[in-house]
Amino acid sequence: MATDDPTDVSGGDPSDDPTDEEVVTTAAAAAEGVVFKHYDQSAVTDLDVTVTFEDGVLDVDVYLNAPDEEHDPDAVAQEAVEAATDAVDELFDA
Repeated sequence: MATDDPTDVSGGDPSDDPTDEEVVTTAAAAAEGVVFKHYDQSAVTDLDVTVTFEDGVLDVDVYLNAPDEEHDPDAVAQEAVEAATDAVDELFDA
């Protein structure tokens, strides 16, 4: 399952904004956190979280290959993208 969500998160005074690296790190950590909240790390066959932040636009792509016995991997991947976006929104609001 791959999910992609480009979101414009820029705004306000640019001097107060977090660095691009902080944005990418925050988004990736939030996405991975959601995945591993639902699955043990050993149960995940493949996880690819790709985050870019260019010109104020956040792009998050989550590919998850995991067993679907307890959780729907597509739904978990979508939740991970949403969590990444929310985490970055909070970073800019801080």
